[in-house]
Amino acid sequence: MSLDKPENFIEALIFSSDKSINVDEIRQVLEEAFSKKLHSERIMEIVDDIRRKYEALDLALELVFIDGGYQFLTRKEYYPVINQLQIQRSKKKLSQAALETLAIIAYKQPITKLEIEQIRGVNCDYTVQKLLEKELTTIMGKAVTVGKPILYGTSSLFMDYFGINSKADLPQLADIQTESSTIGDQVE
Repeated sequence: MSLDKPENFIEALIFSSDKSINVDEIRQVLEEAFSKKLHSERIMEIVDDIRRKYEALDLALELVFIDGGYQFLTRKEYYPVINQLQIQRSKKKLSQAALETLAIIAYKQPITKLEIEQIRGVNCDYTVQKLLEKELTTIMGKAVTVGKPILYGTSSLFMDYFGINSKADLPQLADIQTESSTIGDQVE
């Protein structure tokens, strides 16, 4: 790897930075990565070339000088669309009750609503309905008991979201238990 095309590396640094990155940070990173001196003036010229390139291409992104550094941001005219995305994503967040219910369903599936309520100790009609709407759970059938209650389980979307293939891939209690979660002395 060589610093033949510093503009590509500078563009990559600005793009991958989660906040604005200043010229000194860019210079330090490149010098450490390539053991080659690069002057701040040259970096500023390259950054200006990158900014002009994005302007000329008329892309949704622009390179902006903000908070003493450079950052790629979405152009202001796309704010309404980006705002709508944020609104939709915020609606998809799960409440604590939904997370607890989802965990119970994941570990105990197939499970009835009554069994979930017995574990949680509260009514969970609303929460189960919301999990179904968000397609994180699915109806797996009906139990062969009195009243034939509906059985719930996790959906394929749940599996995809959490990157698991089956119930066996869920973390086991031993995997998540820490020393601070034990009471008293450990006896061997």
